[in-house]
Amino acid sequence: MAESMLRVENLTKKYNGFTAVDHVSFEIKKGEVVGLVGPNGAGKTTIIHILLSLLNPDEGQVKIFGKNFAKNEDEILSKLNFAGPYSSLPYNLTPEENLLIFSLLYGFKDAKARSEALLEEFQLTKFRKRKSGSLSSGEQMRLSLAKAFLNNPKLLLLDEPTAFLDPSAAKEMRERICQKMKETNGAILWTSHNMKEIEKICDRILFLFKGKIITQGTPRELMEKFNKPDLEEVFIHLAGQNNKI
Repeated sequence: MAESMLRVENLTKKYNGFTAVDHVSFEIKKGEVVGLVGPNGAGKTTIIHILLSLLNPDEGQVKIFGKNFAKNEDEILSKLNFAGPYSSLPYNLTPEENLLIFSLLYGFKDAKARSEALLEEFQLTKFRKRKSGSLSSGEQMRLSLAKAFLNNPKLLLLDEPTAFLDPSAAKEMRERICQKMKETNGAILWTSHNMKEIEKICDRILFLFKGKIITQGTPRELMEKFNKPDLEEVFIHLAGQNNKI
């Protein structure tokens, strides 16, 4: 049986009486790419923030690599990483400085070589001396992804990682992300509004609506279950049906 990389049990988060995440449970195994999808406000980003320990849940528990985050924070963070379009790296530092500093924070002896390799791999060498704040949204996203691979993560949390990339760049980044995680047999939790992207890369999909997982399965299973030709039509169907409730 594949090793559990992430287990979420009965996760609940409320804000002033509003339930943003409502008794959510799921598990991700080693080597899996799992999509977390749903309309705006469904609770996707809140779940990721709880997984990163940026928010505390009101109920439930999270185990990463089979361990409690609070009691094993250093060990877990050494094998976990995150990238998203709304969590930019320090604007006043260059890409070169950002990656080098984060490499040093991870304690790598080959920090300079590691950061140089990722600058090249994520096509950032020509921007290496520019302030990160002056980069386009797509370039900043590539920098965030480069940072996310500094520690060769075993679990990667991605919150709309291709949101600001053009179709060609998005395709290249998807392939690069999946290949790098395949090399380490790592797992990914991937949120996106791009259903074609999710359909292509995800082994399983969790559909979230108003804080609850209302259905889940492989892309093929969901298309067959709801008799739709693609995942985008499944999304539209589910969002429409549940908005009537």
